[in-house]
Amino acid sequence: MLFRRFVAATTVACSMAVAMAQSGATVMRTFLVGLGSTETAQIAVVNLANASSSGPAASCTGSIAFFNAAGTAIGTAATFTLATGQIASASLPFASGGGTAVRILIRGVVTVTRTAGSGVACTPAATLDTFDSSSGVTNHRYAGEEAISVEN
Repeated sequence: MLFRRFVAATTVACSMAVAMAQSGATVMRTFLVGLGSTETAQIAVVNLANASSSGPAASCTGSIAFFNAAGTAIGTAATFTLATGQIASASLPFASGGGTAVRILIRGVVTVTRTAGSGVACTPAATLDTFDSSSGVTNHRYAGEEAISVEN
């Protein structure tokens, strides 16, 4: 019985991903993390789509934004346009998070929007790292969902 529920849930999730890929919808990745007073959070996004030998070049367009625990945007979202293999990133030092405690909760959001019918390939993947602001040593890495193809 549990296996059937798992298969049903997986089928629904896959159907939603396929529908998103076909509809021109926005693809989002969300990361939730606690950030200590000596840390910086950084989200990196890469376009894993294969380069096109004919037709439009692969390209992902979107933004990276950070939000506090109340859901309020922290600063301005960083926008990006990525060709095959290119990486964009945005960082949030603890001091910019607006918290008063020694640890704050933040949410990082990567948004990728494709143009329906454009034929432009975009396969985004993202990670969030927290690292020591002084030494640069990575404390934690949070992998996002596996890349979801948003090809037209």
